[in-house]
Amino acid sequence: MIYPTMRIFFTDGSASPNPGPGGYAVIENGKPVALGSEAGDSTNIRMEGNALIAAMQLAGGEPCEIFTDSEFWINVITKWAPGWAAKGWRKSGGPIKNLELVQEAYELYNTSRATLTWVRGHVGHEGNELADEWANKAREGARV
Repeated sequence: MIYPTMRIFFTDGSASPNPGPGGYAVIENGKPVALGSEAGDSTNIRMEGNALIAAMQLAGGEPCEIFTDSEFWINVITKWAPGWAAKGWRKSGGPIKNLELVQEAYELYNTSRATLTWVRGHVGHEGNELADEWANKAREGARV
């Protein structure tokens, strides 16, 4: 029997300054497969979210593992969003920042077969370093 291989993605986002122009990258097999950017006052958080969304879209419902250095977004998608959704997308303490990204990421995650895995950023992990490098290039206009 032949088993399909699981797709593996590395994601990262960047804004410089923060807030400022932002970029994100999705890396697969050592190469960028999705790059994007936002002009103006974007943030690292927004770009990290966009990268995760792009990776889940690329997976197209197939099993995948997405490595990210954003523990924040893993918590948003897997821990906090279920409660916010149950409360009509409200939380105590004020509005949910980047609500449109949170809702899109949560919906994609719930219909995907993605596993989100945290990796410590900027410690020499090859996939994470490539994602960081390409997120910065995307912020400056690079595209695949």
